Amino acid sequence: MGFKCGIVGLPNVGKSTLFNALTASKNAEAANFPFCTIDPNIGIVDVIDERLDQLSKLSNSKKKIYTNITFVDIAGLVKGASKGEGLGNKFLSHIREVDAIIHLVRCFDSEKITHVNSKISPTSDLETIKTEIVLSDLDVVQKKLEKGKKKLLSDKEIKILEDVLNQLDKNQKVDVKNEEEKFLSSIGLLSIKPKIIVCNIDEENLSIGNQYTEEVKNKYPDEKIINICADIEDQLSGLDKSEKEAFMQDIGLNKTGLNQLIKEGYDLLKLDTFFTSGPEESRAWTIRKNTLAPKAASVIHTDFEKNFIRAEAVSCEDFIKYGSAEKCKENGKLRIEGKDYIVKDGDVLYFRVNP
Repeated sequence: MGFKCGIVGLPNVGKSTLFNALTASKNAEAANFPFCTIDPNIGIVDVIDERLDQLSKLSNSKKKIYTNITFVDIAGLVKGASKGEGLGNKFLSHIREVDAIIHLVRCFDSEKITHVNSKISPTSDLETIKTEIVLSDLDVVQKKLEKGKKKLLSDKEIKILEDVLNQLDKNQKVDVKNEEEKFLSSIGLLSIKPKIIVCNIDEENLSIGNQYTEEVKNKYPDEKIINICADIEDQLSGLDKSEKEAFMQDIGLNKTGLNQLIKEGYDLLKLDTFFTSGPEESRAWTIRKNTLAPKAASVIHTDFEKNFIRAEAVSCEDFIKYGSAEKCKENGKLRIEGKDYIVKDGDVLYFRVNP
């Protein structure tokens, strides 16, 4: 599994510029993140992992397959989207399909680019988005609790929906227990989706921030917030690897915006990466944290879970240090793990299954 992030924001905050900057690298052969554009508003990017590069080289693999992240450029939001204003219905249907939401807000001044509300206020923009999401969720929950539809729900599901309705009515953060999340996700609830706030800032203030980014940090101290300059990302997207490194060094940029989004996205969604490596193929696989070995095996093939016997595991650090699984075994670094083994980030796994 990869993960899917929806980029949302008001008009003229830089949403399309950022998305286009990310997807533009699809034609750059030496780029770190080659994209494959499926249609005008969806792009899939490989998550480049140096660990996989090294594993593939050591195994002399014929193929190397990265895991990936999907970005969806969701239609611009306006006030009233929950009632179908602007492209509201399209916005809401697309946002239901993503794993995480990137809330892009404008944190730069420009006389050339007008703001939909005439005044630059990223916190107001975020409140507009939040309000439309809450109104949409209220509508969804109320319809589910209508007398006729209640008969299709269990007592437990009705109680969950009534609790959520109470929280939404009070404009509180929806507090969801793990066992409730699957049910609420299945009905398309938006408020429970994890989110990252991305401040689109001017180049001069990228490293230090400005009054707008401070405003966001002060208002949302518990949220994941990163600063990105969409214009810089646009410039970087047209460069090859060496040019990109030189340009980033010149402007004092340690990570691209894409690097930051991937790191924060994996952290936000509690994802880990494990590897398989051999002469035919070296590949990265994405799983949830604390996944048991049989479930991890099912990511490769669904039959692997029920036919699971054991996993042979070695850390990618040991694999790289000793040069192969065989050498790791000789040095006592290869482990035999059973059905109760929790896969760790960076594990190189060989699954043994019944035919």
